[in-house]
Order: sequence, then C-alpha cells, then structure tokens
Amino acid sequence: VQLQASGGGLVQTGGSLRLSCTSSGRTFSTYAMGWFRQTPGKERVFVASIGWSGTSTVYADSVKGRFTISRDNAKNTVYLQMDSLKPEDTAVYYCGASRFSGAYYNSLADFTSWGRGTQVTVSS
Repeated sequence: VQLQASGGGLVQTGGSLRLSCTSSGRTFSTYAMGWFRQTPGKERVFVASIGWSGTSTVYADSVKGRFTISRDNAKNTVYLQMDSLKPEDTAVYYCGASRFSGAYYNSLADFTSWGRGTQVTVSS
C-alpha cells in the first residue's frame, strides 16, 4: 500500500484544517485506516481510526469532539477534519493502513503502511 497525505499547514488557535490521505496498491475498502501524530523526540501516537465501511470510528480522548475522521472508498481517500485546533495539536500527522478491517485496532503495530506525514502547526 502506498499512502500520500496532504492538507497540513499553519493555522491559528481555534482554526480548522482538513487532512487527506490517498491510498493505492490494495483494495481500499477492505481495511481500516488511521491517523497518528508525532512531535520531535516523542513516539507516534494514535489520533483516530475508521473501519473499512466508514461506520465505526475511534478517537483519542485528546481530540474527541474536535476531530472527525471519514473516508470515501470510491476515491480511496481518508480524511481528518480538525476543528477548534490548539497549539498542542502541533505535530507531523501520518496516515496509516491497518492490517485489520475494524477501527478498534489502533496501536502502532496494527498498521502496516504509512504515508510520509504532513506538518500541522497551530499558533497561539
């Protein structure tokens, strides 16, 4: 699976961004997708995941109510809508393709492929 993420940028506190991640190389509608983020010197951490059909989602507590993950299987694309952004959301965001079809497997080891990452910076 090859993943290409886009949509990062610089935004002020309280602003919004939408990340996109397009997948190729494997039938998109058969596997879950996830978003993780990483800051310098720290491990990559889970943000959100979505099951193969889009009906099940899981969020980290830190983003619940502010971020929304969705997918369009016809376009082989997963999205992360980020609203009410905070400076602590600043990170490089990575999309990942899961080895499973369900959204509830959301540790790093559950994901087999990663995109290159896109930088999100939230200014205070």
